[in-house]
Amino acid sequence: MGMISEFKEFIMRGNVMDMAVGVIIGGAFNSIVSSLVDDVIMPVISLATGKIDFTNLFIALDGGSYKSLAAARAEGAAVFAYGSFIQNVLQFLIIAFVLFMVIKGMNKLRRPEPEKAPTTKICPFCRNEVPIEATRCGFCTSELGKASSRK
Repeated sequence: MGMISEFKEFIMRGNVMDMAVGVIIGGAFNSIVSSLVDDVIMPVISLATGKIDFTNLFIALDGGSYKSLAAARAEGAAVFAYGSFIQNVLQFLIIAFVLFMVIKGMNKLRRPEPEKAPTTKICPFCRNEVPIEATRCGFCTSELGKASSRK
């Protein structure tokens, strides 16, 4: 029973749960980006390049001639499917850019707090710490100057 309770404790840690949620959201985001590339971007690129179907761009490594990538794969031919590779590179670049923007936004939220204004100063005569508003040192009674002359 010790290993089960230890595993349960491990799973219930915040960072493991956050990672699990991130993986699930990442999978869903991947399907959205795949649809964006396959259904929106690639048709526009295909139209701009003379109706080239990137999913069917391949080189048969056996030297044969096939009507489509699916036909070449059905025949068992080794193929270099560079059109699919182009689409996957585009998907990767979109996901990488979105992750960059998310991390950049999170880093802006984590800015360090600005330094607080000092509440004390050091007496130049006796080197003791006195309140910033003090015009006379409480330790050596030296005059420190006007409170309005501080930064």
